[in-house]
Amino acid sequence: MGNLFFEIKEGLIIAFRAIRANKARAVLTTLGIVIGVTSVVLMSTAIKGIDTSFQNGISSLGADVLYIDKWAWFSNQEWWKVRRRKNISLDEFDRFKDMAKSPLAVAPTLWTSETVKFKEVSLENIFVTGTTADYVQTSNFSFSNGRFFSEIEGKASRYNAVLGSEIAKKLFPRENAVDKEIKVGGLNYKVVGVLDEQGSFMLGNFNPDNQVYVPIGTILKHFVNDNIRSVTINVRAKNTASVEETKEEAIGVMRKIRGLKLSEENDFSVNQQEGLTSNYNQTVGVIQIAGFFITGLSLFVGAIGIMNIMFVSVKERTKEIGIRKAIGAKRRTILMQFLLESSVICLLGGIIGLVIAVILSMVINQVLPTSVQTDAVVLAISISLITGIIAGLAPAYSAAKMDPVEALRYE
Repeated sequence: MGNLFFEIKEGLIIAFRAIRANKARAVLTTLGIVIGVTSVVLMSTAIKGIDTSFQNGISSLGADVLYIDKWAWFSNQEWWKVRRRKNISLDEFDRFKDMAKSPLAVAPTLWTSETVKFKEVSLENIFVTGTTADYVQTSNFSFSNGRFFSEIEGKASRYNAVLGSEIAKKLFPRENAVDKEIKVGGLNYKVVGVLDEQGSFMLGNFNPDNQVYVPIGTILKHFVNDNIRSVTINVRAKNTASVEETKEEAIGVMRKIRGLKLSEENDFSVNQQEGLTSNYNQTVGVIQIAGFFITGLSLFVGAIGIMNIMFVSVKERTKEIGIRKAIGAKRRTILMQFLLESSVICLLGGIIGLVIAVILSMVINQVLPTSVQTDAVVLAISISLITGIIAGLAPAYSAAKMDPVEALRYE
């Protein structure tokens, strides 16, 4: 064991000495590894960051919440068929609420896109969602300040508003939004609450952080009615185990409300978080495959470069190898020396690539979410070492099997 440790120590000293003697060559050799490791770490941190953001955002939709809507989130049905469906009206929501017995809570939502203003600050095309006080029970919302509007305020169509976290930051960067008066579509609304950050940039305008919530009566009175835009019915099951039971009841109740015959297909959709998650996973899966292919190609090119340089290094040091063998160096010692040299070159390239990837991740995080995890660091180091061993194996073996006499004669 002591002998092996000495050989490794001696091999590392020789490896670093060889790298110092050929600095320019070592730098150029590591470029392929630097690019490959930077790519794989960046991809890993970006996907992890996006995934975390998506999961946080989608949790606001709730795994136990169903969304009864005219439109299907993901469907193979022809678009023109879905478009011809009747809008879901607020009257149909009221009937659904009376007839459905399984849900823990139900709430309607009807949205419009309006300008939201506070003093000189004006935000264009903001999603304004009209709903009832029960909406908060169908979501996983938490509040940084204030509250949701009450049942009395909702039924009376009071001009109260709840702001998403991003809206509050933009309108009130240095003050508390609660009890302030804002303009929504030119109408005065009193802010009663501000949500905690809970959305995902991938949800776009549907991100709760970028929305304003108001009583549905004010939406119907001033902005849009349910003849023009369909109401979405949010249905929360009592628990995740009863989601399917709640879904079956919801379909049956809606079919009864719509007066559909047994032979007629549903003219509404029941959407779930699962559909969005499944579609997201498929998309990310394709991105990962493409990313790993490009990264693998870069590492392969880098490994070929290192292998070529190591063959050159073996040729240049043929006489040195002959001398070492003549004074008793074993094949494994020579093999280990060149494997260590290629591994050190790759490891240095991996560390440089990792540092570059972390810096780039911090820059990208200003636009897209990234998350540098421990597994990304382990992955970078592991890839570097494995690439170094594979790239150095053939040159090291050719050095180890040299005949000492022939090596000493080499000019």
